Amino acid sequence: MNFPVSHSRPHWWKTIPGYGWSLAAWVGAMVLTPIVAALWGDAARAGIVSAGVLLQILTVVLILGNSWAPRRTALAAAVVALLAWGAEALGSTTGFPFGRYTYTAALQPQIGHVPLIIPLAWMMMLPAAWAVADQITRGQRGLRFALVSGLAFTAWDLFLDPQMVHWGFWVWEEPGGYFGIPWLNYAGWLAVSTLLTLIVRPQALPRQPLILIYAITWGLETIGLIFFWGLVGPGLVGFVGMGGMLGWAWQRGLGKGREGIING
Repeated sequence: MNFPVSHSRPHWWKTIPGYGWSLAAWVGAMVLTPIVAALWGDAARAGIVSAGVLLQILTVVLILGNSWAPRRTALAAAVVALLAWGAEALGSTTGFPFGRYTYTAALQPQIGHVPLIIPLAWMMMLPAAWAVADQITRGQRGLRFALVSGLAFTAWDLFLDPQMVHWGFWVWEEPGGYFGIPWLNYAGWLAVSTLLTLIVRPQALPRQPLILIYAITWGLETIGLIFFWGLVGPGLVGFVGMGGMLGWAWQRGLGKGREGIING
C-alpha cells in the first residue's frame, strides 16, 4: 500500500503544542478511571475508558499528522480500523485467530457484536509499536520490522486482556493459561498486527513522540493493574514485556541517534 510521503520532518519537541492538549487529556482520563469507577460504578468506567481510548487515538493521529500528509494519515487509520474490525468480528464469531470469546454489552455501540471502540483502539497503539520497531530495526522495513512491531503491540496485551476480562468487557469461552487468557489469543495478536503492518507499510514515522505514547501506556498500565485493579501478576508480566521492548529500543540507540530524545 503506497501512501504519499511528507518530506517535512519537524523536531518532535516542536510539535508538542499540536497534540499536547490531547496528550494531557488522555493521561487525565487514565488517571481518573479508578476514581470514576469507584464513585459511579461499571457503566461510568466503560464511559471513561472509551473516552481515554478516543483521546489516545486523537493524540496518535495528531502526532502522525505532523509528519504525514493528511490523506496518508486518514487512509492508514481507516485501513487499521477496518481490518481490525474484520479480525475482531471473525474472532468473536469463529474463534479464529484469537480463540473463542464473546463481547458483553458493556461497551457500546457495537457493529456485528463488536464494540466500535475495539477496532479503533488498534490505532491508538499500533503506530506506537511501529515507532518502537523502527528504533529497534534502525529504520529497516520488511518482515523483520513487521514482526518486531507485532511483538511490541502484543506486549501491550499482556496488560490489556486480563484487565478487560476483569472489567467484564469480554468473556473467554475456555479460559487459558495466561491469567485466564488463552495462549492462542497472543498468537492471534502477533499475526494480525504483523499483517496490518505489512499492509500499511508505515514510513517516515515521528519516532520519539510515538515511543513516548508507548512508554506512558506502559507506566500507567503497570500502576493501574498492580495498585488499583488487583491484577498483580499481569501487571508484573506486562511491566517486563512492554518494558523489555522499550529497553531493546533504548539499547538500539534511543537517545543517541540523530532522532534521539535528548538531541531531537
